[in-house]
Amino acid sequence: MKNAKFTILAVDDEANDQLLITRAFRKNGVTCPIHWVSSGEEAIAYLKGSGEFADRARFAYPSFIMTDLKMPNGDGFSVLQHLKSTPEWAIIPTMVFTSSRDLDDIKRSYMLGAGSYIVKPSDFEKMRHLLGVFYAYWMECETPQTDSGGKRLDTDSEGKLGERFGNQDDNEVTG
Repeated sequence: MKNAKFTILAVDDEANDQLLITRAFRKNGVTCPIHWVSSGEEAIAYLKGSGEFADRARFAYPSFIMTDLKMPNGDGFSVLQHLKSTPEWAIIPTMVFTSSRDLDDIKRSYMLGAGSYIVKPSDFEKMRHLLGVFYAYWMECETPQTDSGGKRLDTDSEGKLGERFGNQDDNEVTG
């Protein structure tokens, strides 16, 4: 996520997992904000900037989402479904980080738009290593730019794609 302030929205209802994941990131020198919510419902409220999450200075729009699957009050699948069905959210890179090895969970997660599916290791050092690799990878990736409210910043189509396909306004289909 070059040239962007990195903010993680993490969705997990287990306080111990929240602590271990945060600790693993910090042991890797990751200092970016990690905003924890404990259900799919809270994740959607965070993304909408509603209720307690209305202050975007305090609750920055996420650059990345990591979600567990099995949670009360809206599971990880509901988070993925909302992301996929909302255009400005669909572009947010999302990782499922769960203890489930169920093949149906894996398939469903990818069908709903997960960018990756990682089974939480039980060993802290393995978790630290995995999350360090994850963070290093995403820090090198280019992602769509958004404003502080999550609105995608559109280009004027003057780049290479614009040269090849023209401005989208000029290519309207009439019938």
